[in-house]
Amino acid sequence: MVEVQTERVLVVPTEIFHRIGHFQGFSSQVDRYLDELLSPELTSYRPRSEMETDPSFKQLIPYVIFRHTDDAGGVSLFAYTRGSGQGESRLHAKRSIGVGGHISSTDAEADINPYDEGMRRELAEEVAIDTPYRDACVGLINDDESEVGRVHLGIVHVLSVDRPAISPREKDIAEAGFCRVEELLEDLDRFETWSQICLKALFAG
Repeated sequence: MVEVQTERVLVVPTEIFHRIGHFQGFSSQVDRYLDELLSPELTSYRPRSEMETDPSFKQLIPYVIFRHTDDAGGVSLFAYTRGSGQGESRLHAKRSIGVGGHISSTDAEADINPYDEGMRRELAEEVAIDTPYRDACVGLINDDESEVGRVHLGIVHVLSVDRPAISPREKDIAEAGFCRVEELLEDLDRFETWSQICLKALFAG
């Protein structure tokens, strides 16, 4: 009998997040949270199937936003619609500005930081990046008001690209392309909650 490999994902006890400082929505206080939340002494890799319904743990998810600023100063973001093959079934058919996913126990086998390796792997699997870019970790997302959000904690990265040259590698990243921020904000209701939170916190000012 062939043993089925269980995916194990990076989690931190929810009580640790609450001890540092619980918030609902978006927080820009990266330095306050990140070192402790990613500390090897506090994190562990647990079966994803169990963690999806266990709010006593938060799955740590890099959530990467691609931003392009044109010569006139107009800002566009990479946006897409999640297909049925995307990992989180509760988000299917939702629009999104975030690319990324779970950090797996296999990412810890590399010689570099497993969070960095997991983010790099997820990006390489989901999109082709044909442009130079600059990465900035800008905040965290917590949404305890949704079933998905109660068991996840988003770490938000904005990748500023020189050219809007991002294309999907997966067929379930549909209707993909760069859209002006103004258009995305007008269509806010079609987006998943994390994208709504980021659009309002980072781009609505």
